[in-house]
This record gives sequence, C-alpha cells and structure tokens, in this order.
Amino acid sequence: MANPELRRLDREIRATEKKLEAVRQGESWPMNGHERRAMARALAGGSYRAARGRSTGRAEEQIDSVGSAAEMRLNAELTALHGERQRLITEAARAKAKKKSSGWF
Repeated sequence: MANPELRRLDREIRATEKKLEAVRQGESWPMNGHERRAMARALAGGSYRAARGRSTGRAEEQIDSVGSAAEMRLNAELTALHGERQRLITEAARAKAKKKSSGWF
C-alpha cells in the first residue's frame, strides 16, 4: 500500500476539515485572497453605511455569501481529497489481489 501517499492525503484532509470548521465559525484565515478581499470590501461598505446611519443589509448579505462560497470551496476540496484517498486504497487492494493470485497457492 502507498503508505506515504495515504499519510499525506490524511494530513491534507485533516487540515481541510480544520479550515472548514474555522470558516463555519466565521474566521477568515482559511479564506483565499479573493475571498478575503471580497470580505474586506463588504465590511468596509457596511461600516461606512452604518456610520452614516443607513441600512447594512446588502453588506451583511455579501459577508454571508462570501462565507458560504468559502465553505462550498472547502467542501469541494474535501470531497476531492476523499475521492483521491479512496482511489489510492482501491489501487493498492487491486495490486495486492493481483500479486496474491499470481502465486502458486
């Protein structure tokens, strides 16, 4: 079995799960540059409108949509990593079965 490759994937899966949990809690460190800039724009616009005594509804919607987009991106990464892990396990099992069947007994 490709143990180093599986260990690497498991480490990446744990890191991605940690990032996903952080995004769900409202933290911004796991976001990429584009998402951070969009979040900063929404925060700046919302604070400007709040300082003027206006509604911040649109800025709040933008903040929520950026957070949900980051969550969807991390979910997609996690799904891809799990799929890759499963592919490696299946490949290793097939190789082991082929090796075992080629022997005398």
